[in-house]
Amino acid sequence: MPRKLPPVVMKRLFQNVFICIKCNARVRALPEKVKKGKIKCRRCGSKDLRLKAKERRGIKGK
Repeated sequence: MPRKLPPVVMKRLFQNVFICIKCNARVRALPEKVKKGKIKCRRCGSKDLRLKAKERRGIKGK
């Protein structure tokens, strides 16, 4: 079960944070600009970005 974090911490960690699908670099940008394709990764130049996941995936029970 994930720990409950304060709202201030959740906002800092997850709001407007995107992850590059190709190189896993973090980019902080507005969602509107990401959807329009105006934002690209600083490291590899890709425009394929996804939101940062709020829960970890993996083996259950760990």
